[in-house]
Amino acid sequence: MAEPVIGIIGGTGLGSAVREYMTDVSSEQVDTPFGSASDEIILGKFGNYRAAFINRHGSGHKYSPSRVPYAANIYALKKLGVRTLISIGAVGSLREQIQPGQLVLADQFIDKTYSRANTFFDGAAAVHCEFSHPTCDRLRAEFAKITTQQKFNTHNGGCYVCMEGPQFSTRAESLMHRSWGGDLIGMTALPEAKLAREAQICYVLLCLVSDYDCWKEHSGDGEGLLAEILANIKQATDNCLGLVNAVMNSQAEFLSNDCTCRKSLEKALWTNPKQQDEEKIRKLSVLFK
Repeated sequence: MAEPVIGIIGGTGLGSAVREYMTDVSSEQVDTPFGSASDEIILGKFGNYRAAFINRHGSGHKYSPSRVPYAANIYALKKLGVRTLISIGAVGSLREQIQPGQLVLADQFIDKTYSRANTFFDGAAAVHCEFSHPTCDRLRAEFAKITTQQKFNTHNGGCYVCMEGPQFSTRAESLMHRSWGGDLIGMTALPEAKLAREAQICYVLLCLVSDYDCWKEHSGDGEGLLAEILANIKQATDNCLGLVNAVMNSQAEFLSNDCTCRKSLEKALWTNPKQQDEEKIRKLSVLFK
């Protein structure tokens, strides 16, 4: 696929909804040096762009956050021509003003994961990408303009605490995350964002707020809380789809080769060429394009 592509990563319920916005739809299962992607990738025309959608958790939500094949997913999307990636995921809110049902364009992370491979280059070479701004500032600014124009209830900026899971936080942990400066709590944005940076892909993270995390005491029983969370996710998903549709039909520049994200490997490969594993580097050639 020679034409540059915008990738979209989302949860189980998002794939069929995104597909309804696409034309000339096809699907492809992509093998990578890191195994198969979590699901087949849906390809097609979405508004003014070519698009590629992948279900992060696989068909039937079979992968827990710790078992999502993040490296395979990002590599497969890059192999198919993705240069810009819209990542969508549900989160809990750590702040009163970030309300359930709203959207957040996260711009910072605190990484609490511990069992996930977070680089493509283990065994190949030492690669150190700059990551002080872990999402694409240029891309997020364009999204923020559209949210203002379209009046989507979206917060521009927020610190996402990525925990290992699959269990949710204790209340003590939730209060600690707030004291750290966290605004959101989730389980899937890392190592996804780190791998996107290593793949030289512009990455924007759109968070769907499902509920307040347990720092805030919930009233009612568990069944009522679950119904409330599902309703909030439905509202946030509808808003998200409206925003993504507006983005894909806009005339903004979402596929710039001049962005610093697109040059993240230029000075990141530190290992002497004679000490690099040539075969492994060759297998990773897609990332350097």
